[in-house]
Amino acid sequence: MIRVGIFFGGQSREREVSFAGGRTVYDNLSKQLFEPVPIFVDSLGNFIKLDWQYIYKGTIRDFYPISKYQPLGDDLKEQFHYYIESVCGDNKAIIEENIAAVGQKLAIEDLAAEMDFAFLCLHGPYGEDGTIQGLLEWVGIPYSGSGILPSSIGIDKLIQKDLLTAFGFQKPKSLVLERTRWMSDTGRPQLLQEVRKTIGLPFVVKAPRQGSSIGITVVTEADMPGFEKAVNRAFFTEEIRKKHWQSLTDAGKHSFLQNLTDIRTGIGMPVVVRPLPSGDISKILIGNQDYLTFNTAGALWSFLDSSNYAEGVVLEAMDGEEYIFFEEFIEGKEFSCIVVRGEDGQPVALPPTQIVKRSNFFDYRSKYLPGMIRKITPIDETEERIELIKKRCQKLFINFAFDVYARIDGFISTRGEIYLNDPNTTSGMLPSSFFFHQAAEIGLNPSQFLSYIIRTSLKERLRTGKRMASVQSLLKRLDASLAVLNEQKAQKVRVAVIMGGYSAERHISVESGRNIYEKLASSAKYEPIPVFLTGTSNHHNLYILPINTLLKDNADDIKEKVESTDPENPV
Repeated sequence: MIRVGIFFGGQSREREVSFAGGRTVYDNLSKQLFEPVPIFVDSLGNFIKLDWQYIYKGTIRDFYPISKYQPLGDDLKEQFHYYIESVCGDNKAIIEENIAAVGQKLAIEDLAAEMDFAFLCLHGPYGEDGTIQGLLEWVGIPYSGSGILPSSIGIDKLIQKDLLTAFGFQKPKSLVLERTRWMSDTGRPQLLQEVRKTIGLPFVVKAPRQGSSIGITVVTEADMPGFEKAVNRAFFTEEIRKKHWQSLTDAGKHSFLQNLTDIRTGIGMPVVVRPLPSGDISKILIGNQDYLTFNTAGALWSFLDSSNYAEGVVLEAMDGEEYIFFEEFIEGKEFSCIVVRGEDGQPVALPPTQIVKRSNFFDYRSKYLPGMIRKITPIDETEERIELIKKRCQKLFINFAFDVYARIDGFISTRGEIYLNDPNTTSGMLPSSFFFHQAAEIGLNPSQFLSYIIRTSLKERLRTGKRMASVQSLLKRLDASLAVLNEQKAQKVRVAVIMGGYSAERHISVESGRNIYEKLASSAKYEPIPVFLTGTSNHHNLYILPINTLLKDNADDIKEKVESTDPENPV
């Protein structure tokens, strides 16, 4: 059996999405082919072989750091949850104590002894930018997805823009802003006018090296407060005026800092504190420092309540952006398309998914909270237009030198133009992600698709010429196991998983049913059969679901699909 190290968590702002995705992969890996090894990467960069029970925690902060270092007192200043970097500082003893409580720390040189293959669920900087890929190549562990170069391209939206132009793709109008210009605090009104003149309204403000729509804002009006807030968000800075802070109640201060410490929507902790660009720097100096660092929101709160600064301060994330850019907002249909490397080595675009949003922006909440969007697969377009989208995505996959798989987002404008943007070499791995949603359209359940990705990744690693004999041996072992798996399929116990119904809880039933289906599908003993119940209290219909229908957004979408496809033939 091939040992698969699942790398999840990480140091980026997308660590919670990565953590949840790692759990999905852990659950869905075929247990007949693979032995999953959960490798939690904490926000300090430590590799931890995680005790299995922690995989099912809701968030990282629910178990790490341990409760001893998450004290919640009666004082509002103490009622914040932190990641490990905020509670330990550089205290190695505290770090080691926390690691030992949840698993086993692994040194880099220990990784190869724990696994044969690495499945990467890490997102953002350090995870999909070539960093972890280079480390794994150094220690000789084959891994999933793209290699070092395409990963570096896939993380940087500014480089992507140049490449889109070079390869003849249409792209929205854009304008780049350097951090030093913004922080000088001179000419901000003129900058807003420049953006309006160059791009028009509405426009999008983007952080170029972040995923999950983090650091992105759609600006619809030309007002300075909104503009400044959007730009600061993309740079991961926050400007606080002393007068405004002092006007807040304690509850207001707590709410402000709680949003600030949320790495998904705020800048996170620890933070660097500097004076406002227009402020008197001498009023903030402590000793010979021209900045301060605060690890916790409580300590920052106490400082902001003090009089050790002039009219305001700038809070800066420890990891930010040196450049951001403004981009034309494209009105029209938004879509996402997964492209995979086919058996013949050529890219294959899966049926693109249309994203129907409640607002005009597909933000972090829309992406990951149930019910915020609808996914329509394939996109509601003509066959000719769908094929054109797929061909464009396949061309981009080749032009950007991507490996194994990629997720390519885009728009069809109201004028019918196709824009591709923000290609990613690592897709989200949540159960509802495009990754599994589109694979279902070609008949693959999550367990089967993960097996395909691992096999294709092994073939791609052979192309590097590094440690070819060991990679070829792994590929041979996997093919032999797949052959045995196909022979044993008829011997599995068939289990009907019934879900749906006609009550208000039908959507929850579908989520639970899918979860059970996926766990059984990855097992060595059972073959699950998804069955959907609909009708009324007086009349029931049961439908056996194909995998693409099972992964529709909710119970009502499934009902609409089965009743429109074959209404007269329930089982």
